[in-house]
Amino acid sequence: MSHQLIVGPGALGRLVALHLASREGVTLLGRRPLPPRQTLTTPTGETRTREIPCLTLDALDHALAADVTTVHLTTKAYAAEAAFAAIAPWLPPDTLLVLWQNGVGLQATLTERWTGPVLCASTTEGAYLQGDAGVVHAGHGRTLLGHLGGGHGTLAAALATRLAAAGLPAAAVPDIRVRLWHKLAVNAAINPLVARFRIRNGQLRDRPFRPMVDALLDELAAVMAAEGIPAPDGGFPALVWSVVAATANNRASMLQDRLAGRPTEHEAILAPLLAAARRHGLPAPRLAELQRQLAAADA
Repeated sequence: MSHQLIVGPGALGRLVALHLASREGVTLLGRRPLPPRQTLTTPTGETRTREIPCLTLDALDHALAADVTTVHLTTKAYAAEAAFAAIAPWLPPDTLLVLWQNGVGLQATLTERWTGPVLCASTTEGAYLQGDAGVVHAGHGRTLLGHLGGGHGTLAAALATRLAAAGLPAAAVPDIRVRLWHKLAVNAAINPLVARFRIRNGQLRDRPFRPMVDALLDELAAVMAAEGIPAPDGGFPALVWSVVAATANNRASMLQDRLAGRPTEHEAILAPLLAAARRHGLPAPRLAELQRQLAAADA
């Protein structure tokens, strides 16, 4: 049986761990120890509890690390490089690395740096934490997997099959770079507004928030077109509003960070879009204003 190491036991990390643990060996790795008895609340309100080892780096031993076949890096984007650098010396050089971060820059850096195969994941699963021992699966989504260069198709398909069998619908795609940009647009349209106004995702469908989302979508579509990123089927508005509907009860990750007093991922989400807008001479005043507000709040 393969063993999965999930680095970053936040909402996404625990969501993945609790699903995979029904079929595979799983260990969570974080900065502080957590209760091994973890509970998942499903979107329908059911609860499932599993025992999952939750270690810190100090407690990780070489025997366990040698058995790891896949590392799921589920930390925030700003913490990912340091987290992986801390565990990389413990891992076999051919270990599969799966990157679940938001943004579009970190993935290329770690793909070049790691000796083994690297897959990127783009997911619309919605989840939030309930204390140290629980996570709520607030909305069903779908996870797309692929290598930035289009390789490792067999690995991506096999991982997608395992995730789907564990209850997280997934598919391998040859164009994960495009899908990461699509996810970036979704995050930029949802997360900053949800964090600023402290609302759940579904409230974006109501006034006064809906016109704000529509205005952001205009800026995002222009940036994507200038970057040569093809629009998804139905266009960016259809994609964003479908995610809002599917995760209506969710507290977006940026809001969770704001409520917990943690730094937000505004740099990972907004900075690449603003940099692209500058490269192409495009105005993006709404994106820029959200960036300023979030940076000020973090400071």
